Amino acid sequence: MQAKEINLGDYVLSGGGANGESYFKKSDPSVLLKLYFPGRIQQPLDEMLLSRKVFKAGIPVPEPGEYVVTDDGRYGILFKRIKGKVSFASAVGNNPHKVMEYAAEFARMCKGLHSTKIDTAEFANVKDRYLEMLSLNAFFTKAQKDKIASFIENAPDADTAIHGDLQFGNAIFTEDKRYFIDLGDFCYGHPFFDLGMVYLTCKLGEEEFTSQVFHMDCKTASSFWDAFAKEYFGEDVPLKGIEDEIRPYAALKTLIIERDAGCTFPRYRKVLEQTIL
Repeated sequence: MQAKEINLGDYVLSGGGANGESYFKKSDPSVLLKLYFPGRIQQPLDEMLLSRKVFKAGIPVPEPGEYVVTDDGRYGILFKRIKGKVSFASAVGNNPHKVMEYAAEFARMCKGLHSTKIDTAEFANVKDRYLEMLSLNAFFTKAQKDKIASFIENAPDADTAIHGDLQFGNAIFTEDKRYFIDLGDFCYGHPFFDLGMVYLTCKLGEEEFTSQVFHMDCKTASSFWDAFAKEYFGEDVPLKGIEDEIRPYAALKTLIIERDAGCTFPRYRKVLEQTIL
């Protein structure tokens, strides 16, 4: 697909993230530009095409527009801007006393997503996604890959929606609307593959990273998980039992992190060694 050429001077920088920057259009504030870092060409195209399918499937996500390239050679996606939106991470960072309230709301969003059946012919299977990432990972030995592959293959199956990178920075809300964003890893499968990322970002992050990326300290993030798990699984389900089930799936997120970073992450690999390896 040919990217539409746009002039970056027509847009105003509004923020940044792990993959690039976001901009508002000066002449039309209803347009948001998600611009990827230099050299990333296929990734924004893939996310745009996937976002269109997710939107068509009725999942609450911002309406995607065109695949674009700026005059400085960067590629991105146009979206319908959600005015007045705030992420759950920012909301907790600004109002840590409301962490339980926001965690419960996020959990209800996730339960709704994970109960949504989608056309499996239209989306990838989460197991296939992980097995592909595993095959391309240059940092594991053959024996380690065999153990991880066995875990993935023997994990439970489901035909319901999976965000793929589910964490409290990738869900936003206004006064009366809720949306999931950053859909590049969206697929279908068992919810544990999603919940592993929620657990990882809340319980396994380092203080500096959690503060910079999610706008809160690790203690607040940990409290978020505790409240999230109670809402998602129910008050009567023991938290330790939940965490024992979820930790291996949190460890699997090492594959996504190392894919995007191009290097190993010892902190998360330690969880792999304690669970799967």
